[in-house]
Amino acid sequence: MRDALGGAALPRADEAITRSYQQEMLDASLVENIIIAQDTGSGKTHIAVLRMKIECEREPHKVSWFLAPTVALCEQQNAVIKEAIGPVGLIHGGLEPKQWTDPNLWRDVLSKNRVIVSTPQVLLDALSHGYISLGREIGLLIFDEAHHANDDHPMNCIMRNFYFSLPVRQSTRATIRGPAREERPMILGLTASPMFGGNAAMAFRTLEMNLDSVIRSPRQNRGELEAHVHRPVFKHVLYDSPQSYSTCHLASKNVQALKCVVDSMDIEKDPYVVSLRHQLGNMSPGQDRTRVDQKLSKTIQKKSSYTHKGLRDLLNTSHDICYDLGPWAADWYIHRVIEKALENASPYGDITTAWQAKEKTYLTNHLKQINITPVSYDLSSIENGMSAKLRVLIQTLEDEKERSESFNEPYSGLVFVTRRDAVLALAAVLEHHPRTNNPGSFRIGCLLGSSESAYRTTFLDITRKILREPQGKTLDDFRSGDKNLIVATAVAEEGLDIQACGNVIRWDVPNNMASWAQSRGRARRKRSSFVLMFESGGVDDVRIAQFESLEREMVALYNADRQAIKVQPPLTDVDDVFELREYKVESTGALLTLQAAVTHLNHFCSVLPSTRHGGHLALYDIDPPDLPEGWHSLDAQQQRTAAYPYQGPYGCTLTLPKALPPELRAHRVEPKYPSKRLAYQHVAFNAYLKLYEAGLLNDHLLPLTSVVEPELEEEVKNMLKDIEKRAGTASVTSQLNPWMPSGDEETWWSTEMQVDGLPSFTVYTRTEILALGRDELPVLYHPHKGRLGVNIFPARAVSLSTDDVKVAQQTTRRLFWSHYGSRMKWQHLDFAYLFTTDADPDSDKWEPRRGWAMNHEDNVDSERVHSVNAEAFGAQHGYPVDITLVRDGRAFGKLYRFIGWQHEKLSGEEEAEISAFPRYSRLEHVEITYPLLIVQALPTRANFLLPLPVSHANPKRLFLLPKYSYFDLLSPTECEYALLIPSILRHVTVAMIVKSLRTTIFPRAPLADIPSSFLTTAVTAPVAEDLINYQRLETLGDAVLKFVVATNLLATYPLWHEGYLTRRKDHAVANSRLAKEAIRRSLFKWIVRTRFSPKRFKPLYISQPEQPAVDDEPADETNGDPMVGGGKTRKAVEELSTKMLADVVESLIGAAYLHGGFDLGISCAQFFGLGLEWNPLSKCVELALSRVQPTDEVSTQLLHVERMVGYTFKRKLLLVESLTHASYQYDDRTVSYERMEFLGDALLDMVVTDFLYRYPGKEYSPHDMHLRKSAVVNTHFLAYICLGRSLEVDASMPRPGPRGKVVVTPNTTPIHLFQCLQHSSTVILEDQRLTFSRFKKMKDEIEASLRTGRMFPWGALTRLQAPKLFSDMIESLIGAVYLDSEGNMDTVRELLESLGILGWLDRFVRDEVDVLHPVSRLSVWASRQQAKIEYEYKDEKGCVICTITVEGREPVSAEAEKRGHASQEEARFAAAEEAIAMWAVE
Repeated sequence: MRDALGGAALPRADEAITRSYQQEMLDASLVENIIIAQDTGSGKTHIAVLRMKIECEREPHKVSWFLAPTVALCEQQNAVIKEAIGPVGLIHGGLEPKQWTDPNLWRDVLSKNRVIVSTPQVLLDALSHGYISLGREIGLLIFDEAHHANDDHPMNCIMRNFYFSLPVRQSTRATIRGPAREERPMILGLTASPMFGGNAAMAFRTLEMNLDSVIRSPRQNRGELEAHVHRPVFKHVLYDSPQSYSTCHLASKNVQALKCVVDSMDIEKDPYVVSLRHQLGNMSPGQDRTRVDQKLSKTIQKKSSYTHKGLRDLLNTSHDICYDLGPWAADWYIHRVIEKALENASPYGDITTAWQAKEKTYLTNHLKQINITPVSYDLSSIENGMSAKLRVLIQTLEDEKERSESFNEPYSGLVFVTRRDAVLALAAVLEHHPRTNNPGSFRIGCLLGSSESAYRTTFLDITRKILREPQGKTLDDFRSGDKNLIVATAVAEEGLDIQACGNVIRWDVPNNMASWAQSRGRARRKRSSFVLMFESGGVDDVRIAQFESLEREMVALYNADRQAIKVQPPLTDVDDVFELREYKVESTGALLTLQAAVTHLNHFCSVLPSTRHGGHLALYDIDPPDLPEGWHSLDAQQQRTAAYPYQGPYGCTLTLPKALPPELRAHRVEPKYPSKRLAYQHVAFNAYLKLYEAGLLNDHLLPLTSVVEPELEEEVKNMLKDIEKRAGTASVTSQLNPWMPSGDEETWWSTEMQVDGLPSFTVYTRTEILALGRDELPVLYHPHKGRLGVNIFPARAVSLSTDDVKVAQQTTRRLFWSHYGSRMKWQHLDFAYLFTTDADPDSDKWEPRRGWAMNHEDNVDSERVHSVNAEAFGAQHGYPVDITLVRDGRAFGKLYRFIGWQHEKLSGEEEAEISAFPRYSRLEHVEITYPLLIVQALPTRANFLLPLPVSHANPKRLFLLPKYSYFDLLSPTECEYALLIPSILRHVTVAMIVKSLRTTIFPRAPLADIPSSFLTTAVTAPVAEDLINYQRLETLGDAVLKFVVATNLLATYPLWHEGYLTRRKDHAVANSRLAKEAIRRSLFKWIVRTRFSPKRFKPLYISQPEQPAVDDEPADETNGDPMVGGGKTRKAVEELSTKMLADVVESLIGAAYLHGGFDLGISCAQFFGLGLEWNPLSKCVELALSRVQPTDEVSTQLLHVERMVGYTFKRKLLLVESLTHASYQYDDRTVSYERMEFLGDALLDMVVTDFLYRYPGKEYSPHDMHLRKSAVVNTHFLAYICLGRSLEVDASMPRPGPRGKVVVTPNTTPIHLFQCLQHSSTVILEDQRLTFSRFKKMKDEIEASLRTGRMFPWGALTRLQAPKLFSDMIESLIGAVYLDSEGNMDTVRELLESLGILGWLDRFVRDEVDVLHPVSRLSVWASRQQAKIEYEYKDEKGCVICTITVEGREPVSAEAEKRGHASQEEARFAAAEEAIAMWAVE
C-alpha cells in the first residue's frame, strides 16, 4: 500500500491485533473522509485508535479530537484510547468546561495531549467562544455514533458552523515542517447504523453531506468481518392483545383510587392559581401584569400547576403501566411513588424544597386522600395481576436462560423498555415473581436514561429516588456476573461496552432504524439472540419487516462503490430562510449563531448576582399572546371560542433583568417569523449582540468573569483564588540599607548629634544623613533619667585623613566593644558609621589611662587593651571614682556598674558571701584584699526608643575582688553613649528609609508632602516590634481603598451590574494584586521589617567580617537588624509575605488619606495603578450624576422616605433607584438598587472605620475596630435599623359625626421604610410580613439591650431572621444620598446619625459594650484550650438543629424553626450561647 505523503509504504499495524478488514478501513481513512459503517462489536474504535496513532506521527502541530455523544461513552472510549496511545485529554460537562474562560488553559490542554476526547457540545462551545481553532489546531476529527450528525445536533453544528467555512484541504499531506496550515481537518465517522428515518438513500446522502464524508464498509475483506461479528439469532414472540385501554384501569384498585382523587380536583382551588389571581388583582396595567395574566390563563387551560400536572402525570403513567404490565405493577408503582412522596413531603424535605408551602400542603392533602391498597407479594396476586405480555416475557426469559445453559454458558440479558417508569415497574415484578426472583436464576438491575438533575421540574422526578443503585455499579455488576439481567431504557442501547450480553429482548418495538440496530448490537456474544415482542394480529410484524428491508438496503448502499458528494443539500424547511444568521468576533473567532443565542443569553442571566427571592431570568413575551387577556375569567364556552389556533407569524419582546440599565433591558422583534422558536432566537440574538457591543461580554462572547483586561482575565481569576485563603510569599531583595554607599566613592559625611544632658558626638558616614524635622528627631527613654531628646544637626561633607579615619574607627570599636564585642572581631574596623567623642570633657583624663594600659600589653592591637586589671589600675591611678564599667573576668566577663571602692573591712558573713561568689568559688585559696570594688548590676540593654517607666529602685550592691576584676577603659560619657547609640541608629535608619521612600517613590507633590510620621507608621511592619506599626493605618487604608475603588468603578462602568462591579473591586483590592503592584514598584525595599534587638546588636560593616570565635550569647541573626547592626549587608533574596506587601500599600493609602483626604488617597492608589482609570471623587460623582435624568414623577410613598431618613433628594431618580428591587418591572427609568447598595456598602464601611480610627482616647487595634465595625454593619443590625424607621402620615377620613353630620375625623397611620421598597414579588411580601411580625415581638428587648446592655444583642438580632433586602435598603439609600449630595461626606455622616447607626456605635464605644459574637467567643476559647470545635447541622421536624462538640465536653444542641439559611445561623448562635453558659466560657 502507498500512502498519500509521497508514495512510501505505510507500516502495517500489528497483524496480531489488527484484522484485514480493519486495515482496509484504516487505509481508506488516510485517503479521504469516510464514515465507517460496521456492526457493533466489529472493532470500529480500534480503527480510530490506529488512525489517531498515525495522525500523531505525521501531524505534530495539531491534535486529533474524538467526539462521543454521551459522558459514559467518552469515559469508555477514553480508557481504550489512553491504553493504546498514552496521554489523552478527557473533557466533558462534569469538568465544567464552560468555566474554562482562559485561552491559555485550552492551549495548555492541547499542548499536553495529542488526542482529546469530549462530547460534541464541549467542542462546539470551545469553537463558538474562539478558544479552539478548528482549522489551525485540529488535524483529525472523529465522530463516534456518527449517525447523530443531523439537524441541530452539536455534531452537525460543528460541521455547519465551523468546518465548511474553512479552506478545503489541499491534500492529506501533513505539515511536519513549518507552521500548521489553516484548513479543514480530516473526518472519520463511526456508526453501526448510518441513518435515521425510513429513506435509506436520503439518510445516507444527508449524513455524507453533513460530515463531508463517504460511508464505507469493508468490501475486500467482507467475509472476515462477517466471521468476527456475531450477529444474534433473530426471534420474535407473540402475546395476546390486552383489554381495552379505556377500561383496563378497573382492574387496579390504586389506579381507580388515584383517578377518583384526580377527577375531583378543581384547578381554581390550586394555591398556585389562587396566588396568581391574587397577584393579578394587585397589579397595575403593564407588561408584568400581562405576563401574569398569560401565566394564569395557560395554567388553567392546561391544568399545569405542579400538583395538578403531577398527579395527572402519575395517573397517566400508572394507566399505561396497568395496560402494558398489568394491574399488580400499576398498584405497586402508585404505592411506591406516593409512599416516597409522603416521606419527603415535609415542609422542608429533601425533594420538595422548591415548592411553596401552600402548594406542598395542597399536594400532600390530595396524596393522603388517595385510598392506597398495599400490594400483596404472594404468587397468586402477582400472577393474577400480570398482563399477557408480561407472562410471555417471563417465559421468554426462562427459555433464553435454558438455551444459554445448553451451550454451557451463563445467562446474561438486556430487556429494553421505552418508558423509564415502566422499567421500574417491570423490574419490581421480576424481582418479586417466584419464577424470576431466585438468585440462582435471575439477578436483576435497572438502567434509566435521564441523568440526575439538580432541579426538580415535575412530580414524577421523584421516581429517581426509587432507583437503588447508580448506573456505574449496575454495569460493573453486570460485567462481573453479580447481575445477569438488566432492565434498561435507551441509555444502554448506544455504545456502552457490555461484552457479556447474550440475549437482548425488546419489550417495545424500536422506533427507528438506529434504535433497531443499536439494541440488536448489544447482543454480542457468540450464539446470542435478539428477541422482539409484538402483539398477535400482524400489527408490529409489519414494522419488523420494514426494519429488515431497510437494513438490507442500508448494507447494500454502504457496500456499493460510493463517491463523495459535492453538492450541498437543498433547503427543505421554510424556517431556514430565517436561520442563516451569525456574528463572528474576528479577533478570537468566537461565533454567535441563532441556534445558540437563547442558551448564551440564559447563561448570561444566570451569572448575574441573585438573591433568595429568585434568580435573574430573561422574560420572553410572544407577540401576539397565546391567549386573549382575561381568558382565565371567561366561562367555558367563551374560553373554547377564544382559544383559537394561531399559526403565525410571530414576534417577541424580550425583557432582561432589572440589574441591567434601561437601554439594554428591552428588546423586540416584529411579528414576521413563522414559528415561536425563531422569534425567540432572533430577539435573543439581537439582545446578546447588544450586550457585546455594550462591553458586558468579552471577545469570546462570554460574560466577563474577573472583569479585567482580557489578556489578564485568567491571571486575575487565579489571583482571586488566593484572596484571604493563604498568606503567600514573594521572593524579594532585602530591606533598603541606607548606610551602604552606592559606589566606591570615598566621600565622608559628618553629622553632629547631641543627647539631652550629654556632650555632643560626631558620626561619620559614607551616605548623607538627611536633615530631620523637629517631629522626626528621635526621643529616648532612659531608665533613670527619663525622657531624653536627641538633636541631629545637618550633615556636611568632609575630608578625612587616614589617621582621622583610624582614630574614629578605634573610638567606634571602643564604644561598641564593651556591650557587643562578643559578636565583633577586634581587627575588623570597616564600620558603616564612625564615631568620635571630641566633646567628652573626660577625654584628656582617659587617653593617658588607655596609653598606660597599652604599655602593659605585649600585643597592643588586641581586645586585651580594651580593659585593664582593676587592682593594678587602682594602685597606679590612686583608686579613681570616675570609672563606669567593671567586669568580673577578662574574656567578656559579666559587666557591672562601678559604684566605688570599699576600703573598710567587711564582716565575716559579708566576706564569706564574696568567697561564695560563683566567679571565685572555682578558685583555690581566695584571699580577700582591700580595697574591694562596690558594683551594681547594669540595667538591661533595652530599646530606648520605647517608653519605659523611670526606675527609682536602688539595685543591690555587690563586692568584687579587684585582683580578678577588670575596668573597661571608657569614660562615663562614652559608657552612656555605648548604651544609647544603637537606639539612635535605629531611629535614624528608619528615618533615612522613609526619606529615601519619599524621594524615590513620592518625589513630587502632593504625595511628597505626606508627613514623615505618617510614612514611618505606614512602612513599619508589626514584626519589627517598634513603638508604631502600620496595622491601624492599614485598616483605615483598606476602607479608603475599597471606597474609592467602588466610587471609581461606579462612575467608569455605568452599564455594569453589581456582580461585575464587585468582582472588579475584589480584583483591584485583592492582596495578590496589591502585592504585585508593590513588587512592581520595589516597595519591599522600604518596608521596615527587621526587629531591633539591643541584646543581639552588632555594628554594621561595609564588608562583612568573619564571625568571631568567642560569643557569650547564642547568635540570632534572624532577629538582628542588618540595617542598624547585625545580619547581612549585601543584597540578599528573602521570602516576604504577600499580605505584608499588600498591607503596606493600604497603609500608605491610609497615610495619604489622613494627610490630604480622599483625593490624596486616590493619588496614592493611582500611583500603584491597580488596573483602574482613576478620577478624583468629585469627578466620579459628576460622571455618575451626569447619567441621572431629572424627574418629578415619584410616588408619594417614596417621598415619605425622605422624611424618614431626614434628607430631601434633589435628584428624585436616585431615590427611586435606591428603593427598586430587581423583581420590579413597572418603572424602566432606573436599574434596581444593587449598584447603589454596592456604593453604600463601601461608604458605610468607610465612615464607620474612620469614626473608630479617630475616636478620642481609644487608639483601637485593627481587631478591636473590626469587632465594633461588625456590630453596626452586619445585615441583622442594619435590618433592625430598617425595620425601625417609620412615619405617621395623615389618614383622616370623613365619618358621620354627632347628629349625623359628616366630619373629618383626625387619624394617622404608620408607613414603614421597608414597605416603601418597590418590588413585584409575593415572596418578598411574605418575608416582609413575617420579619416585621418577629420585629414587633422583639424590638423592646433589642432596644433595651442597645441602650443599656453591657453586651451587644447578637442573639435577638439574629432571631429576627431578616432577609438581606432589609439591610440592602439602608446601604442603597446611603449610596444614593452620597451621590445626590455631590459626594458630601458630612451629609452621609448626618444620614448615619439620623438613622441611628453612628449614635449606637458611639454608645458601644463610650460604654465599652462587649461586641464579641458568641460564635467567635467560643472559637477563641477553643483555641486557647487547644481543642477542636465542630458544628453539625441536621433537619428534623421542620427545624434546624445545630450541635457543637468539643473533645472532653458534653455536646450542646439548639434548634431553630427552618426558614432558609438564616435558620442555620440562628441555631448555631443559640447553640453557641448555650455552650458558653454550660462550659463556663470566659
